[in-house]
Amino acid sequence: MRSKTTQEKALDINLDVQYYGSFAEIGAGQEVARQFFQAGKASQTVALSISAYDMTFSDIIYGKEKSGRYVCKTRLEKMLDKEYSKMVTRLVAERGDKTCFFSFADTVSTGTKNHGWLGVRFQAKPNAEAQTVMFHVRLLDKHRLQQQETLGRLGVNLLHSCFYERKNPDDFLAGLFDQIKEGSIAVDIIEFFGAEFKKFDPILFNLKLVHLGWADAILVDSSGQLQNSGDYLFGKSILVQRGSYNPVTNTHLDIFKRGVVHFKKEFNLKEQEILGMLEFHLDIRQQNNKLSPEEALRRVKMITALGLPALITRFTLFYQLKEFIRLSTPKPLAIVVGAAYLEKLFDVNFYLNLSGGLLEGLGKLLGRYSRLYVYPHKTKEICLLTKSFFPNPEVKNIYAHFIESQNIQDIAGCDEIDQFIHSEDVNKLIKKKDIAWKKLVPEKIHSLV
Repeated sequence: MRSKTTQEKALDINLDVQYYGSFAEIGAGQEVARQFFQAGKASQTVALSISAYDMTFSDIIYGKEKSGRYVCKTRLEKMLDKEYSKMVTRLVAERGDKTCFFSFADTVSTGTKNHGWLGVRFQAKPNAEAQTVMFHVRLLDKHRLQQQETLGRLGVNLLHSCFYERKNPDDFLAGLFDQIKEGSIAVDIIEFFGAEFKKFDPILFNLKLVHLGWADAILVDSSGQLQNSGDYLFGKSILVQRGSYNPVTNTHLDIFKRGVVHFKKEFNLKEQEILGMLEFHLDIRQQNNKLSPEEALRRVKMITALGLPALITRFTLFYQLKEFIRLSTPKPLAIVVGAAYLEKLFDVNFYLNLSGGLLEGLGKLLGRYSRLYVYPHKTKEICLLTKSFFPNPEVKNIYAHFIESQNIQDIAGCDEIDQFIHSEDVNKLIKKKDIAWKKLVPEKIHSLV
């Protein structure tokens, strides 16, 4: 079935006499409102359209932000509060019994810092409680006009999905990106508020964005709440541990604790300056398939049950993870892995898509304020450290350089740790119905394994 064009969706809404609302847009032109005016019959839908470009006018209307920023969630919330309240209080007596009021708002920056917050507050039925959807998006097209065009389509899609596709999360998701070119946007978070979205699991919905390629990553904090990664990581020194976590084992927690201690010592950091998290990507292969959003959600619940944030990405290459974090903070960054990862990290076949190959990939990963911390891989027979890892001859000098420059460091010695517990070890015991697996996994997550 052919998806509707942006103009067709805008006309659908314009012809639906029950919806009547306002548009408030800061930055990037009035790209969403413009779609409705061009579609025709806009007088049946648009009560008001404003653009508070001037910062003084914007502050007078919506108030100043403590952060001094204009493209932020709190600004969007103030815009929705103000505009929706005006719609209802001014028009409810005249048409409240037959109208579903709505207010769309966005605050966007295009050109250099290409990102924005978009949202809508609306009634599903006349006189009903308001429902709200908000999301943050990065605009990836190179040219401003392309970014503005994408923004206009996104806004129309958001309204159309809220009005006509909210009963089913998958239908809502499919409609949200109609006519949007792949690679033109990256969503960081989408949030739902109101009884109409009770079927929407917010974390699962956002995981589906990553799975489908509309988001690079999502971040869930230690209390299990979604966060906008840009705000959550801002100004922090980041320690991120990469793994698969199926399930989280006692070894994973030891890696994390030792990584934090080493990170604090190397960069002379205080506890409150560090944000540590566990990360996994959805391209982990299970029976030749990508990790499903549902399975990813199970792993997120295990991580957050242990009081740790979870970062879920679509980055198979380590430097991609670093570049994503660098969008939010220039502070020290350490990626922590088990020593078994070194073989993959220094495999030239891992970098075939880069013109500069392995050297380019590692050059982008490691630098003055970025490190790779390595935890020993200890078995009954051997213990692998950076000193006992021998890469292929063609890359041994590159490896030696990163070791000598201390961009790659051990964080523990073989005598300091117990035998490495793999997630696979736990799953084998579970399959054999051997309760010994419980000794290998933190007690807090036994019920989630």
